[in-house]
Amino acid sequence: MPSQEELFDAVDALLVGEPQLPSPAERARLREAAGVTQARLAAALKSTPQTVKNWENGRSEPRPPRLQAYLRLLDGWAERYPASNAAAPAPVVVPKTFTGSVEQPAVPATATTAAVPATVPVPVAEPTVEAVAGPSATSRRPARKAAVKPVAADPRFPHGPLAVLDGDGSAYGIDGIVLDCPATTLVQLVEWTLKESGLGAARLNRSGKDADPLVVLTAAAAVKLGLPERLEGPEARRSLRLPDDHPVVKQITKAKWKLTQRGFGPWARVYRPAQAGQRQCVQLAVLSWDALDARSWPGVVGMEPAEIARVLGTYATRVMTPRGSTATSGLELMTALRPPTRAVKNETTGEWESAYNPGSLGTEPMDPAPPEAPTEHPVAQGWTGGFLDEEAFQWVRDPQLLSDEECLLPYAVGLDLNTAFLAAAARLVVGLSGPDHFHRPKFNKKIPGSWLVDLSGIELDPRLPSPFTPSGQRPTGPAWYQTHTVAYAVELGYDVAPIEAFLRRETGAYLDPWHDRLKTAYADTLADLGVTPDLDDRQFLAAMEHHKNIDPGMAAVLAAIKATVKGGIGKLRERPQGRHYRDGERWPALERPTWRPDIRAAVISKARVNMHRKMANTAKATGQYPLGVLSDCVVYASPGPSPLDFLPYTTSGKPLPGAFRLGTTPGLAKVEGVQEMAWAVDLMEKGLNPARHIKGGDAVTDEGE
Repeated sequence: MPSQEELFDAVDALLVGEPQLPSPAERARLREAAGVTQARLAAALKSTPQTVKNWENGRSEPRPPRLQAYLRLLDGWAERYPASNAAAPAPVVVPKTFTGSVEQPAVPATATTAAVPATVPVPVAEPTVEAVAGPSATSRRPARKAAVKPVAADPRFPHGPLAVLDGDGSAYGIDGIVLDCPATTLVQLVEWTLKESGLGAARLNRSGKDADPLVVLTAAAAVKLGLPERLEGPEARRSLRLPDDHPVVKQITKAKWKLTQRGFGPWARVYRPAQAGQRQCVQLAVLSWDALDARSWPGVVGMEPAEIARVLGTYATRVMTPRGSTATSGLELMTALRPPTRAVKNETTGEWESAYNPGSLGTEPMDPAPPEAPTEHPVAQGWTGGFLDEEAFQWVRDPQLLSDEECLLPYAVGLDLNTAFLAAAARLVVGLSGPDHFHRPKFNKKIPGSWLVDLSGIELDPRLPSPFTPSGQRPTGPAWYQTHTVAYAVELGYDVAPIEAFLRRETGAYLDPWHDRLKTAYADTLADLGVTPDLDDRQFLAAMEHHKNIDPGMAAVLAAIKATVKGGIGKLRERPQGRHYRDGERWPALERPTWRPDIRAAVISKARVNMHRKMANTAKATGQYPLGVLSDCVVYASPGPSPLDFLPYTTSGKPLPGAFRLGTTPGLAKVEGVQEMAWAVDLMEKGLNPARHIKGGDAVTDEGE
């Protein structure tokens, strides 16, 4: 039952009628009399200068809640500057309701070309503009939240990297910005985005390219623009794109815009060839076409547009503007941080030229050595010398090797290493040139590559997995290994005599900037969820129990960052797709300079070795051995339900160096799950891996074992 006050407010609204704005010419007169520029007014109303210009020449009208704020401002100006005093000089006045932003001088966008040295604009901290009016009674927009942290804004992109468009023409950006988008067709949307929206992001490296603006379409927005709410039919589901004869695709072609070879799918790029070095490209993501995978972006699709914009905007600010799946973004981030070329000045001609950027992978694709390639790769056809098998652990201890003491312990506790692949990427030296073939080389741990060596004679404690195979089983003869795996055998005290090797002469820490950016993004997002580095181990465990409930939006960002790490590494060895593929044929991924299975192998090898080293150090210090390992998760028997009940600590109470330790940094551990020890023993006796099921406890199936 509505209250009397609510009913009176509704009746008063009817008596007052719809708010009436002065004529467009009067709006312009009042603004000019107040000495306020269109840009400053646009900043105060969280709009664009072009939108204000449209209001003042009658091409469009503001809508709630911006309508009420604009009307309030104009009424205030009308009292100060009546028409009879229009010629009188007037001071600059900003109503107290507004928190204006400092105007920035216009900075013309400069094209980034190979022949011109790229420059990075100095970010200017722009004060947050508060909402000037709450949502109207008829508006569906949520109340705007004040930004906790001001965003360093590039003056060329005042409204941030992206916007989420709803069916009402409201485009929700970062920090509560809401833009009016008048587009009713996809072509109009592309042109509005490039010319009026103020969306985009500066390059991450001075030799790179600015990020294309991203517009995310809700289901209602997609339908309004002529797109189907869902892709229907078996062909559409399989190819995940609109047919070439769809009206929207024809509309794009008729307007002389282009689509990439992937067509118009969940992630589409609409572009025109660069003119005078000027990029013209808009990235689109269609939410109802599953653009945001629920595993990488949990719960995001069901959020309101403003919240989706906050989530994606945070990811864009900390990682990069999404370019597709998190895996695609992870790979694109590598190139964005290590562009293949840079501008250099020719000392002879004085002209700027495009040249190789040291430390990058260059512009040309590079075939791997035969043992590094997947079996379907052209270079692997006819190769009989064996293949590299550097994958993550999938191992369970023989239940016959369980002691009575272990079986009597009440709990099995799973530890998960934070972004283990990211930790492995730190200071990782990889090959930057093609592989050279060597026979009987002397092993050198500083040279990245693949080595044929016999490690089957190394006998280790059977209660630990062998560090040399993903299955954890002892090797049976000569096999190919990545440099880090062979180096670990040397670290354990064994002599190695490589039979053959494919090594790379040019090397570098290609992934270092990728690691640093994602590590910072991971730590900052955890901190937003109340998990900070200053917590002691007990406080850390308590914070991790509830961190996902603190802010579901930031929890989704955290999940996306983790998926970006794993997916990006996986993309380095992307396999062929499609039922029509035949072994020996090239597939599209091979044409990327970033198709580098040897780099993927290096990351996984180092991550697996790191995991084994921690298990070995823990066993040496405590006599405890893992029950099972799955990639970055390891399970131990425990006298209590907490890792504090079995993890080794020094006499001073500090974590034992070299063993597992808890914390927020990549490579440190958190709790994956806790179950009864009897549950784990039962799984092990069935040949199943408790590390696979420790989180949920469900062991009905065990696919992938």
